[in-house]
Amino acid sequence: MTDTAFVFDVVGVEQFEQLVVQNSMHKPVLVDFWAQWCAPCKVLMPLLEKVTTSYQGELLLAKVDCDIDQDIVARLGIKSLPTVVLFQDGKPVDGFTGAQSETDIRAMLAKYVTEPAPQTESPLEAAQQVFDQGEFAQAEAVLKELLSGNDQQPAALVLFARCLVERGALADAEAVLNSVTDDTEKHAVAAVRAQLTFLRQAAELPDIADLKTRLGQDANDDEAIFQLSIQQLARQQYEPALDNLLKLFIRNRGFAEGAAHTTLLQVFALLGTEHPLVTLYRRRLYQALY
Repeated sequence: MTDTAFVFDVVGVEQFEQLVVQNSMHKPVLVDFWAQWCAPCKVLMPLLEKVTTSYQGELLLAKVDCDIDQDIVARLGIKSLPTVVLFQDGKPVDGFTGAQSETDIRAMLAKYVTEPAPQTESPLEAAQQVFDQGEFAQAEAVLKELLSGNDQQPAALVLFARCLVERGALADAEAVLNSVTDDTEKHAVAAVRAQLTFLRQAAELPDIADLKTRLGQDANDDEAIFQLSIQQLARQQYEPALDNLLKLFIRNRGFAEGAAHTTLLQVFALLGTEHPLVTLYRRRLYQALY
């Protein structure tokens, strides 16, 4: 577990006096007594860290490894693990033994520290959440209301364009993208433009079944391979499309004036540099180039 300003390890009596007893004169301090061999301790600790962090500095969590700090364990009479003790005004005032639910932990703390106000979700965050769940019409409705005022957030415009793409309103999506002038969203805009390109290209091509039939007759039909990859990209079947494009590039990098290479780069822009497929196929492309 990583220490933070609110969550930290305590080693030795001197640190305990400073970080627990003295700190508790200003705000409550939870002390988690744990050990490496204690399985319930390892379940409880992340929950305590989550709860503590949610109080945004109004609560602290000190972690004491009982195998190391036997003096502190003896001083407080700790008999079983995990044990959690709450210090306030320099002395222990509450606590519990054994694993507890988040609800029970917060109920105990409510007597000593004010529960943090729930963070409100912005309309853009709400729209992004439902979009990620595939509820494109719902996301579009939220974004329409958000964008109806003067707050034309670039990120909201880009997400709105993506909603339009999902329902096939490609011209409208293009118009929305043209209104985004903020450079902070240039990569997101490029990604949506790439998706638009693939959808428009696919509309002019033979369907997937016909292309697979052609490839069944001639596995080296470069045009069919390229067209199949575009159809796959239009359907967001990114891995088989990337595989086809890379194989085409390796075998015939001059096909259609380097169309396979150009399209690979467009897909990288669409998916983003952190996407695992981009990481994998960028490396394979580099190996093919050099």
